[in-house]
Amino acid sequence: MTTLDYATYIAGLPRVLVGAAALFRDAEGRVLLVEPNYREGWALPGGTVESDDGESPRQGARRETLEEIGLDVPVGRLLAVDWVPGTGRPPLVAYLYDGGVLTEVQQRAIRLQEEELLSWRFVERAELGAYLLGSLGRRVSAALDVLDSGAGTVELENGEPVAD
Repeated sequence: MTTLDYATYIAGLPRVLVGAAALFRDAEGRVLLVEPNYREGWALPGGTVESDDGESPRQGARRETLEEIGLDVPVGRLLAVDWVPGTGRPPLVAYLYDGGVLTEVQQRAIRLQEEELLSWRFVERAELGAYLLGSLGRRVSAALDVLDSGAGTVELENGEPVAD
């Protein structure tokens, strides 16, 4: 029997992407969306967690918010965790945190990361489907339901709530 060295064992394990984003709203309850220049559809401030650097999803959401919109705001509670199967990429585990309500001062301070983003806007809940594609739209809707109900975190698979 041969002994497999630990590094070789780890290198052979499946890979999963980890993403984290923050759900920001304005005083009217509209959701802050950003328009990426590298893909179709809009998104929330967020991105890939730098787990190789030891970053947690919560830290990643805060870092990505600072990088993408120029606001250094602590994120609130975890609203949703979503398992999104891979299609041409590894599967994704997406964490969605409550970013809270942005004040008018914070809104005026938004500065976009020009390398990745074209624009930003606040969007009414009823209009989110026109901006957010696939599981992201369902994830945001589920997170808004959590906020509305005061419930705990929702577990999702491809944007759909997991039945207990």
